[in-house]
Amino acid sequence: MKIISLIFGIIGLQFAVYSQQTITDTITHDGIQREYVLYIPASYTGDSPVPMVLNFHGYGSTANEQMWYGDFRPISDTAGFIIAHPQGTLFNGTTHWNVGGWTIGSTTDDVGFTDALLDTLAVNYNIDSTRVYATGMSNGGFMSFLLSCQLSERIAAIGSVTGSMTPETYDNCTPMHTMPILQIHGTDDGVVPYTGAAWSESIDNVLQYWVGVDNCNITPTITSLPDLDPNDGSTVEHYVYEGGDNNVTVEHYKVIGGGHTWPGNTFGGSGTNNDINASEEVWKFFSRYNLTNITGTEQLVEDNLQIVIYPNPTNSYITIELNFSNQMDYEIISSLGHIVIRGVIRSNNQQIDLSQLVPNIYFLNIEGRFYKILKTK
Repeated sequence: MKIISLIFGIIGLQFAVYSQQTITDTITHDGIQREYVLYIPASYTGDSPVPMVLNFHGYGSTANEQMWYGDFRPISDTAGFIIAHPQGTLFNGTTHWNVGGWTIGSTTDDVGFTDALLDTLAVNYNIDSTRVYATGMSNGGFMSFLLSCQLSERIAAIGSVTGSMTPETYDNCTPMHTMPILQIHGTDDGVVPYTGAAWSESIDNVLQYWVGVDNCNITPTITSLPDLDPNDGSTVEHYVYEGGDNNVTVEHYKVIGGGHTWPGNTFGGSGTNNDINASEEVWKFFSRYNLTNITGTEQLVEDNLQIVIYPNPTNSYITIELNFSNQMDYEIISSLGHIVIRGVIRSNNQQIDLSQLVPNIYFLNIEGRFYKILKTK
C-alpha cells in the first residue's frame, strides 16, 4: 500500500525548518539494526513528562516519508508531544510491518521492536508512560491495530488512517484494557478496501469488534461534516460510538468518495479529502485519553501475582504493593545481568530507592518473578 509519491524537492526546501529538532537513530533488536526518526518539539526541556506518538509509515514507504506525509510536527510544536517514526524492515524487497495478511511469511518481530523502542526512549527522554499513542498510514494503521491487541499495556489509544485489521490480528486480539479507537477511511479506497478482502477485515467489522470490546453503544451518533472543499470529490461523516467502559469511545471518520490517502496532507493527490486534517483529528482524539483513565486504576496490575509496581518509569523510588504474607527477597538487576541492589520485602507497601542508579533498563527479581523497570533521568 504505497502512499502517493512525495515531492522531494519541496521536502528539501522545508527540511531546514525542522532539522535542528529531528534525530535519526537506531537500536538493535533481535540482532537487527532498526532505525527510527524522532521529532522533539522546541518546548521539550525534560523537566516534566510529555506524551509520545508512534507514527508508522505505509507499505513500501519510509519513516522520513511518513514524517512529512502524515505530518504531526506542527501539532507537536504547540501540544508538546514527542513523535517517533519507526522504520520497517524489508520483506520481499519492500518495507513493511509484520501484521499477518499479505505479510505472512515475514519473521520480523515488530511488536517486540516497538516495545524495545519505547524502553529506549523512556530512558533517554522524559516520556509520560500513560500517554503513548500509535497511529499510521495503511500498513502503519494495521500495525497500530496490532499494538492495540498485543502491546495494549503500553498504548493508551490508536488512530488508523487507511488501515484495518488482518484476519490474524482480528482473530487473536487480547487487549488488556478498554482501547479508544479512531478509524479514518475512504469508501473508494482501492488499496485497503472499505468492505474488506481476504487479507483485511472490513471497516464495519473492525468498528463492531471494538464497540464490543469497549462495551460502547451499538448505535452511533452520526454527524455530516461541512463540505469545506467541494472540489475534492468527497465528503465526511463522523461516527461516534459512546458509552464505553471507562468513558472510552470508538470513532470513525467515513470519507465518502475518499481514496487511499491521508486527509488534509499538504501534498494532495487523487482521492484526498480536504474537509478534515487527519493529523489534527487523530491528536484531538488521543489527547482525551491516558492509561490511567482507560484502565480504571492508577497502575497496571499483574493480576495473577497480585503485585503492583509504580511509578514505572521512575526517576527515584518505586513502590511495591502486594498481598503480603511472608517476607520475600528481591534483587534489582542491570541490563548486563549485574545485581545492583538486594533487599527484603517486609510489608505489603514497600519503597525501593533507585535514585542512585544511572538511567537504564533494570529488572526487579522477586523470588524468580521478573518485572521490567525503567529508570529515567
